[in-house]
Amino acid sequence: MQRLFAPGSPWAVPWIENTRPAVAALVAALPERTVFTRFIPPEGQGAAPGTWARYYAEWPQMLRGRLDREWLELLPELARHVPPARVIDKPVYSPWHDGRLHRFLRSAGISALAISGGETDICVLATVLGAVDLGYRVVLVSDAVCSSTDRGHDAAMTLYRQRFSQQIEAAPLAEVLESWIAA
Repeated sequence: MQRLFAPGSPWAVPWIENTRPAVAALVAALPERTVFTRFIPPEGQGAAPGTWARYYAEWPQMLRGRLDREWLELLPELARHVPPARVIDKPVYSPWHDGRLHRFLRSAGISALAISGGETDICVLATVLGAVDLGYRVVLVSDAVCSSTDRGHDAAMTLYRQRFSQQIEAAPLAEVLESWIAA
């Protein structure tokens, strides 16, 4: 939920505007228990490993060395919660690749995650599958995720609900917030 994916960016996610209020409400409910992961592109083409080099050859304007740093920031209604919310930067889709997020969550005694953000079929997918692999309880906030395409979003939601139904729970924002109040 960064400016990098908001309107005006070459990577704009059309649904982000519809999802922003739900994500903001989720964060506002427990900002001290919120961890944002930000996608941070490499400085230059030479710092992009493997197939990422091919990816950034297609999007050279999105390399950090060419990008206005403001594009890397969280959306304003989310950024206002930092701190107490925390930010962990990541250079790839998955926030688990270097172990920092997992170490932080485990050291804080966290074993369940409510996941929101974008994109349902890219970064959210990488986050959810990594969390499952690491043994977290995963609750996907179904109306607080977005994607660039309806088709990709719908396919990912079908995958979460059907193929991973024993490991991934999907619930709307109101249900998640209600469960937090009851706890």
